[in-house]
Amino acid sequence: MQTTYIETQKISFQDFKNQILEDYKLGRISREMSYLGRREVLTGKAKFGIFGDGKELPQLAMAKVFRNGDFRSGYYRDQTFALSVNALTVESFFAQLYADTSVEREPASAGRQMNGHFATRSLHEDGSWKNLMAQKNISSDISPTAGQMPRLLGLAQASKIYKSVQFEGSEKFSNNGNEIAFGTIGDASTAEGLFWETLNAACALQVPMIVSIWDDGYGISVPTKNQRAKADISEMLSGFQRKEGENQGCEIIQVKAWDYPALLDAYARAEHFARTESVPVVVHVIEVTQPQGHSTSGSHERYKNEERLSWEADFDGLVKFREWILNYSIEIEGKEEVIATAEELDAIDDEAKKTVKAGQKLAWENYQKTISDLSKAVLPLVENLKGQNAEIENYITHFNKLVSKAKKDIFHLVRMSLLATRGTNTPERNQLIQKYNEILEVEKDNYSSHLYSQSQWKAENVKEIKPVYSDSSEDVDGRVVVRNNFDKIFEKYPETLVFGEDAGNIGDVNQGLEGMQEKYGEVRVADTGIREATILGQGIGMAMRGLRPIAEIQYLDYILYCLQGMSDDLATVQYRTKGGQKAPVIIRTRGHRLEGVWHSGSPMAGILNLSKGILVLVPRNLTKAAGFYNTMLQSDDPAVIVECLNGYRLKEKQPDNLGEFTVPVGKIEVTKEGKDVTLVTYGSTWRIVMEAAEELEKLGISSEVIDVQSLIPFDLTNEIAESVKKTNRLVVIDEDVEGGTSAFILQQILEKQKAFRYLDSDPLTIAANDHRPAYASDGDYFSKPSADDMVEKIYAMFNETNPQKYPAIF
Repeated sequence: MQTTYIETQKISFQDFKNQILEDYKLGRISREMSYLGRREVLTGKAKFGIFGDGKELPQLAMAKVFRNGDFRSGYYRDQTFALSVNALTVESFFAQLYADTSVEREPASAGRQMNGHFATRSLHEDGSWKNLMAQKNISSDISPTAGQMPRLLGLAQASKIYKSVQFEGSEKFSNNGNEIAFGTIGDASTAEGLFWETLNAACALQVPMIVSIWDDGYGISVPTKNQRAKADISEMLSGFQRKEGENQGCEIIQVKAWDYPALLDAYARAEHFARTESVPVVVHVIEVTQPQGHSTSGSHERYKNEERLSWEADFDGLVKFREWILNYSIEIEGKEEVIATAEELDAIDDEAKKTVKAGQKLAWENYQKTISDLSKAVLPLVENLKGQNAEIENYITHFNKLVSKAKKDIFHLVRMSLLATRGTNTPERNQLIQKYNEILEVEKDNYSSHLYSQSQWKAENVKEIKPVYSDSSEDVDGRVVVRNNFDKIFEKYPETLVFGEDAGNIGDVNQGLEGMQEKYGEVRVADTGIREATILGQGIGMAMRGLRPIAEIQYLDYILYCLQGMSDDLATVQYRTKGGQKAPVIIRTRGHRLEGVWHSGSPMAGILNLSKGILVLVPRNLTKAAGFYNTMLQSDDPAVIVECLNGYRLKEKQPDNLGEFTVPVGKIEVTKEGKDVTLVTYGSTWRIVMEAAEELEKLGISSEVIDVQSLIPFDLTNEIAESVKKTNRLVVIDEDVEGGTSAFILQQILEKQKAFRYLDSDPLTIAANDHRPAYASDGDYFSKPSADDMVEKIYAMFNETNPQKYPAIF
């Protein structure tokens, strides 16, 4: 077991003195970064700034107990902490402020996130895992307030999992579960539901987690008393305080942001509780100051009175730290020892300013060089076109007059020049086009890469292995296929675990996990509380630490509770770190074609549009679902798999190669061949489409039925367009609302696959009504597309073109 900070603090006075002065120096550097960063924004060299001034001391104290293998999930004011754990330099701080797209200079996000959003790189360039135990880890920050909290739960729970789960390579992720997950949050954000849901879950699960609340008394301009039921969050949380002998609750420690010795003691105790007892701890840091206000978008003088501003000046953490250092003395062997004189601290202050200015200057020069190099490569080629159009001289003159140039100005110049010379074919113009294509590829990588995995393990690379059947293959309920496949998965992949509401003891509400907890234990097959947002968060955090979690959301309708986390966090992990981090979570859910307002919704359009970055897989039966689980466990992409809720009791032939067969992503399946019309659908609606297709055959209409299977990615080989080329008619059938998934599918087929060229009739979408389905089978019939609806609407397409052969029904 690792020792804690408390157990290691037996040092000489000289070492003690050196530590204090190093903290003071780092605090001053961080403060100067905040000051200069604000000036850089206000002088127009950066777009926006939000800084960590006022929070230096508690972050220095927190960093002392943060060890290799530990993780932070935090708040965009933790620059001092990031500096302290060597996850940030002065240069990289300013590179992020300027939005430098170099991974080397701005490793947290390569310019994709605004300043204050920190991250360490968990992956090698090829997408493989680094040894996370050899570094201090920061999971990539997000801005939505309290959005970092659900992920924090999973990062902490992973330590608990690793106490009993090991697999080949697990030593890169944990040392027998002795790691702590640290979270940080602003006090006003504790009004968010995600904070309470996370803390509640952490207290129930008893995970090693330390949450620091930076309490400066305001949420931008709104005072704390208007944020919560009690101004004092420690008082509000008092019911969470664990009782002696009980394995529930958390420890609560309150400490002042300007009291350096008390902060060291507070974090040492917090670490001891979390690391040795696996207990969640809340460190409520009060009397925090914010010298420059919330951000560069406003001034705190607008909402803080003179008394408050005066108090903040007096109780600034660095001011109080300086006072404490100057007042400290101790007698050792009859000699009075001090830490530093005023002159020595002044010298540290001056050196900090020089260090920050030098780092800022270097970051700015590097950033500007990228732009100037691009300009030097392009401008001569544009000047070569001056003789071909008089307007180009004006474009160049305007460009040269720009005081500050950005990449967009260079690209605008090139594109306007090409527009002005359209219709001509000269060597000079072709040379500019070639250069434009070169630089465009670079910027596409800078700004648009890594939405999905680009590694060798991306889902698209997983080869198809078809189900194998024999004379002995049994016809079983669909739920048995998926259950037995999970059995093979848990046996094959010891790093895989599943958790959700009713997933453990009873084997999920549809018995797709029947007997799995009994066989594989409560750690790997676990029940959770009713708290979808943090079920997802558990998955994100665990996946960031090398586990392969399957986070079960009981019904598709309930995914709305975790859609914010899917959209803002999970979907953007690889993108916002430019391939520096990944979280290959599988979200397991079930839905479609049930009955009633609350269990039969189809929020697919929301998932598709809000969660780009997550694969969306919609199998038509449980064998297909099992195949998708087998596929995704070989991949490092996150995915949501929607099982058919009405398929668990339908009979399917069970494959002989459970756990091995795969369903490829982005691959459609033609389930009925035809020549007159292409019917495209997915999920549970497929059965009804097949029923309608049989009826249409009786009416003389030959339908080709296509099961999309995978919405993201969508039909990677454009097979649907080939079908439309044959049939010349297209119908998209979906149980989502009008303009939802059917519109997405239509856009993919007509626009991206260019299938409009083959149409002899207007394309048709058949979707559900815009309301939730009413209850019972009649509700489904009148709310969502029925076979009767499909037959009539598709028949009407043929009536329009040949009314004699297909006389009107009505």
